[in-house]
Amino acid sequence: MDERPTIYEFAGGHEAFVALAAALHERCVDDPVLSHPFSHAQDPNHLDHLACYLAEVFGGPASYTDTVGGHSSMLAIHAGTGADEEYASRFLACFDLAVGDAALPDDEEFRRVLHDYMMWATSDVRSISPLGSTVADSLAFPQWSWDGARS
Repeated sequence: MDERPTIYEFAGGHEAFVALAAALHERCVDDPVLSHPFSHAQDPNHLDHLACYLAEVFGGPASYTDTVGGHSSMLAIHAGTGADEEYASRFLACFDLAVGDAALPDDEEFRRVLHDYMMWATSDVRSISPLGSTVADSLAFPQWSWDGARS
């Protein structure tokens, strides 16, 4: 019996996540609330890092962990920024639209999994957003499958 493809494979592999990262960034730059942090000078490899992070979450290679340092490193970038509920909800809306912009598969279950992950992720980032927040070292990297979060 054939094993079901990972979300990463179903999406179209690395190229699909590069397209998603670019579409999400563009949506965020165009959003009046999100544009400020997304329009400032940042890591020139931001889009590649974002693509690798999302790919790893959904079953792709551990490129983000190998090159940037894992989940704790990603959260440390966002710690203490003061992001609030409006920021999180707008980011989630941009993400959902970016999935379509990137021409990822138009499959209800697939898009639900992506949405559910990003809902969890925005909550995770909001938990470390208050000013003065810090992030523990070596947090487990989130892994998502067709059934949601995997432990």
